[in-house]
Amino acid sequence: MGIGTRGRPANIMDDLSRIHTPVMLERCIELLEPAIARPGAVLVDATLGMGGHTEALLERFPELTVIGLDRDTDALGIASERLARFGDRLRPVHTIYDGILDAIDGEGFPAVDGILFDLGVSSLQLDRAERGFAYAKDAPLDMRMDASTGITAEEVLAEYGEADLRRIFHEYGEEKLAARYARAIVRARAQEPITRSGRLVEILSDATPAAVQRAGHPAKRVFQALRIEVNAELSVLEHAVPAGLEALAVGGRMVVLAYQSLEDRIVKRALQAATTSTAPPGLPMELPEHQPRFRLLTRGAELASPAEQESNPRAKPVRLRAVERTRGNTE
Repeated sequence: MGIGTRGRPANIMDDLSRIHTPVMLERCIELLEPAIARPGAVLVDATLGMGGHTEALLERFPELTVIGLDRDTDALGIASERLARFGDRLRPVHTIYDGILDAIDGEGFPAVDGILFDLGVSSLQLDRAERGFAYAKDAPLDMRMDASTGITAEEVLAEYGEADLRRIFHEYGEEKLAARYARAIVRARAQEPITRSGRLVEILSDATPAAVQRAGHPAKRVFQALRIEVNAELSVLEHAVPAGLEALAVGGRMVVLAYQSLEDRIVKRALQAATTSTAPPGLPMELPEHQPRFRLLTRGAELASPAEQESNPRAKPVRLRAVERTRGNTE
């Protein structure tokens, strides 16, 4: 698939190794290896990004094919260029990850042996100031992972009522000052449109009590909430994880890296449901059709090692969960 790379800095390829360090890479490989080390194995990297995890997997397993999904055309372009040496062992697909079943079918595979979800905002999106994801960099308030479609953060701030702003800040940012921030934004936009991240940070900072400011940056949770709303991240994830489970062949494995509690909660619920018997309470014995089709590979959520958290700050909040398919639908 030809992915355009127009519009990004000419030296971006020189910086890839510096700006993108795959999180918990060796643990991901260790968990996936029993499923993908065989000839002809297929893995879906449902959040390809700049291809850090996929590059390592393609190098480590020379007969592996990876279907790489991403809604960000910039990321697909960079990953395709970076991984061109692997030829058609990389199959980049422009789609949101809840389109995983259609993507697998479109590439001609009935099922896959491995799936990796590396959730949240990517290094590319954070490091490209013009995308508007980072509250530390003044930029237009866009925040779309797919910059070709959908509502922007600027439009959310301009068009949502105070109650809706309060709701998304509270639900998606788990922000205690959601009501205060929503009021401040509505007051400020009545004077002039809020079009840039720097202006939004000013509004939030002015509305934050000094004692709270000392506890952390006042914009962090609001920016997270706006990003989740703009990209419908949680509703997409709620569909994507069950779809990924269905796509796994028997013996196939899924690894999920989540970076905030709302994501991890959705993943935890989906994996618990998949690994729990469906037998009604009180049956004297479990019938085969009620036995779970998956088993957990991790006990709870695993964290990055202290050493990795120190060397790669983006690994600090990660929660890793993994599961293996043990039987088919008709067994």
